[in-house]
Amino acid sequence: MQYQKFGNTGLSVSRLCLGTMTFGLQIEQEDIAHAILDKAADAGVNFIDTADVYPLGGGEQLAGRTEEIVGRWLRGKRDRFIVATKAVGKVGPSPWDQGASRRHLLDAVDASLRRLGTDYVDLYQLHSDDRETPIDETLEALDVIVRSGKARYVGVSNFLAYRLALALGRADFLRTARFVSVQPRYNLLFRQIERELLPLAEEQRIAVIPYNPIAGGLLTGKHKHDVAPTEGRFSSQLRNAGTNYLQRYWHEREFATIEELRGIAEEAGQSLIKLAVAWVAANPVITSAIIGASRPDQLTDTLAAIDLKLDPELKAKLDEATVEYRWGDAAR
Repeated sequence: MQYQKFGNTGLSVSRLCLGTMTFGLQIEQEDIAHAILDKAADAGVNFIDTADVYPLGGGEQLAGRTEEIVGRWLRGKRDRFIVATKAVGKVGPSPWDQGASRRHLLDAVDASLRRLGTDYVDLYQLHSDDRETPIDETLEALDVIVRSGKARYVGVSNFLAYRLALALGRADFLRTARFVSVQPRYNLLFRQIERELLPLAEEQRIAVIPYNPIAGGLLTGKHKHDVAPTEGRFSSQLRNAGTNYLQRYWHEREFATIEELRGIAEEAGQSLIKLAVAWVAANPVITSAIIGASRPDQLTDTLAAIDLKLDPELKAKLDEATVEYRWGDAAR
């Protein structure tokens, strides 16, 4: 495993991070979830990402189950791992059981710490951008969380570049804890962040920890456009979350691109999933790519991808095959 400084901090993390949003629904058996954590840890992964709304697709009824599963695994070894969680999503019946208000964030961090069985998290992130709460209120609440020792650092996920830039400027003005990381979606089929978000992160020395490096499993190459998925991220098992994944990726253009990428992978003598993760990690702005699994064996190629060095010619082929995905829906 390789390790890298976490943006403009003194923290070092593994260049692969284990995402856990499948734990508790897609993966109902806790022993399988723990086996996945074991396999990642044995490979040198020291960075674990979760969220208070996980498992994915579980709704508020199951919110927090994933943190509980991770917390039980962490017992006796908490000091060996960098633990990140997130808040903002709806986790309860009250109107204030969501968002980035002071009321919710101060409640949410305490609830996450209880479920995780720890006194602090290394990274506390806004899961999405709450436009209804003034950013100053959010920043001041996060500053309280950091100063209290409940989180060592704060970050964001799913933020547009201009909103992150605004938040950084306000944090500097208010002298509150500054965001040190951003967690965006990024893969061969979604490259829009290369235009503005990644240049901002590079200039501001912000850690970038992208999720979806294999597009929810589509870049495994196992799916067919005319065959409805019955399990995994694209299935009805995940309800609204499954629908979101279908809307993101389940299009003729994406499947045609995957066929082209499959040919490039075969010519290179590598699996498509390994190439997809290696391509994300090859971007010098990327700090740690978030990988996930539904079974321990699914981690084999993704864990190995970090050691795969893409030669310039191979990377250029992957770039060229997917260049239209830098521009989003306008390229359709």
